[in-house]
Amino acid sequence: MREVMDELRRWTAEGERVAIATVVETWGSSPRPIGSRLLATASGLMAGSVSNGCIEGAVFEEAQGVLKRGQAKFIEFGVADDLAFEVGLACGGHIEIVVQPVGPAHLRALELLEREVPFQLDTRLDGSETRLLEEEPGFDQPRVDGDWFREPFLRPPHLVIVGAIHIAIPLHRLGRLLGYRVTVIDARSQFATRERFPEADELVVAWPDEALAKLTLDRSTAVVVLTHDPKFDLPALRALLPSRAGYIGAIGSRKTNHNRFDALREEGFSEEQLARVHGPIGLDLGGRGAEETALGIMAEITASRYGGSGLPMIEAKAKAASG
Repeated sequence: MREVMDELRRWTAEGERVAIATVVETWGSSPRPIGSRLLATASGLMAGSVSNGCIEGAVFEEAQGVLKRGQAKFIEFGVADDLAFEVGLACGGHIEIVVQPVGPAHLRALELLEREVPFQLDTRLDGSETRLLEEEPGFDQPRVDGDWFREPFLRPPHLVIVGAIHIAIPLHRLGRLLGYRVTVIDARSQFATRERFPEADELVVAWPDEALAKLTLDRSTAVVVLTHDPKFDLPALRALLPSRAGYIGAIGSRKTNHNRFDALREEGFSEEQLARVHGPIGLDLGGRGAEETALGIMAEITASRYGGSGLPMIEAKAKAASG
C-alpha cells in the first residue's frame, strides 16, 4: 500500500474512479511478493506493480472491467493458464490477485499510513469485503487465513543507533538505503554531528536511557548499541530490555556480552529478557572493516525482521526442499 500512497491520494482527490489490485498469494518464480499493489483509474492511469511488468497489462484490463461493473474479481495467473505465455509469466510461477474498486477501508488505510499509525487490513479473497482494524497487528507478515487475506501495517521501520562511532557511519547509510528512518544517539556532542551523519533523520545528544525513553519502541524498531562502554551500554540495555523493540543488538565479544548479562541479571532482569539481545551482534560475513561490520549488522536486522534463516540461499532452499 505504501508504494502507491501518493497516487491514491492524488487520484481520489481529483475525483478519479480507482481500482486496486492486490497480490494475495504466490508460488514458484512469481516476481513480486504478496501484498504488492497496482492502481488503475477509469481514465487510463496506472501505478504500482503486481509482477514487475509481465502481467500488468492483463491486470490493468481486469481493473477496467471491475470499475465498469463495480464488482470485485479474483484472478489467477500461472503456467496452466492460457494467458501465461501471452503475458510472460515466468515458468513455474503462479500469482493470485484480488481486484477491487477502492473503498472506504482503503481510504482510511491511507489516512493511517500518513499518520504512521499501525493497523490491520483484511480482504476477502473474492474481493467482496475489506475491513480495517485500528490496532497494532499481532503478526508481521501478510498471510491467507481461510477466506481472508490479512495484512499487518506497522509503523515505518526505525533504526536507532546508540553510539556514534565509526561503524555507525556506514550503518546509518545502509539503514536509509533500506528504507529505515534513522536516529543516532550519543552523549558526546563531538561524535553525534551532522558532518559525520549527514543522512540521519535525527541526531540526539543525550544519555542513552534518557533519549530512548522519548522514543516509540515497538516491533518496527531496531536498536543497535555500539557504544562498547559500560557507562553507556548498561543504561541503554536497561531501557531496552522491558521495551517492545523488534530487534536489540549490542556490539562486543562473547566475554563482553557475558559480563553485561551478568550485571543485568544481578539487577533482576530475566533470562527471557536477556535472550532478546543479539550479542555478539550481526551475521559473520568474514570482513572486519567498518563497512563489512555494518553490513553484517544490517543483514541480521533484516533476517530478524522477515524471519529469514541467515543461511546462504542455496542451503536455505535445500533445507526447505528436504522438509
